[in-house]
Amino acid sequence: MMRKMAKRLAMLLALLAAASPAWATDEIQVYTGEVAAPHEWSLLQHLNYGFTRLKTANPRVVNTYGTVNGTPELAYGVTDWYETGLYLPFAARDDRFFPGGAKFRNLFVSPDAANRTFFYGINTELSWAPQRFSRSRWNVEFRPIVGLNLGRWQLVSNPIVDIGLGGKQPDAFMPANRLFYSVNDDLAVGVETYSNFGSFGHFGKAASQVHQVFAAADFRVFGVDVNVGVGRGLTAASDRWVVKTIFGVAF
Repeated sequence: MMRKMAKRLAMLLALLAAASPAWATDEIQVYTGEVAAPHEWSLLQHLNYGFTRLKTANPRVVNTYGTVNGTPELAYGVTDWYETGLYLPFAARDDRFFPGGAKFRNLFVSPDAANRTFFYGINTELSWAPQRFSRSRWNVEFRPIVGLNLGRWQLVSNPIVDIGLGGKQPDAFMPANRLFYSVNDDLAVGVETYSNFGSFGHFGKAASQVHQVFAAADFRVFGVDVNVGVGRGLTAASDRWVVKTIFGVAF
């Protein structure tokens, strides 16, 4: 009996370890190959909010439920194919503000990606975060970008690889995808998906993986680019309901 209980406990711990930790997600976005024009600045504000508490949520970390998670993102267009940027993630809950460290990124893409049938690129990101936001203080992300523009339709995939430095945060495969239809020059609607399969070679079972589907839209109002979405989690390890917004201006 004791051996059976020990085996079940070990299996449960392995399942929880494979699941993605439910702490703050400051950026819910599929990169589409768009960059600021040469010598142009852009400022984006990401904001996300979770409506449902996860059973696996860790009370010692900042999680999504009942929390405004986000980051201001300042970027500069160096050339028509290279952009560099800085994020300052944060979380706010119960009248408390939690700084989330900093992220530095370099984005390389096909020039004029929006007008190409096939486009590609890669974003590299180095981040430092307190333990409330990540098990590893330092993390590296590689985000390839592969996309197709087919008339009014756009299909983009970001097969993201996230690596924690120092051994505390395991690597993870976190693909993000987007299928949008352009209604007109100022409005596009579609679906975005975000997943976390876990570490390479140790993907968790389906219930312990993160899979979310967002109904989303891009539009422009008063000179501000806006992306909004409502997401639904499909597994026990996923945030059940999340809303996200991104506001952006160029100058």
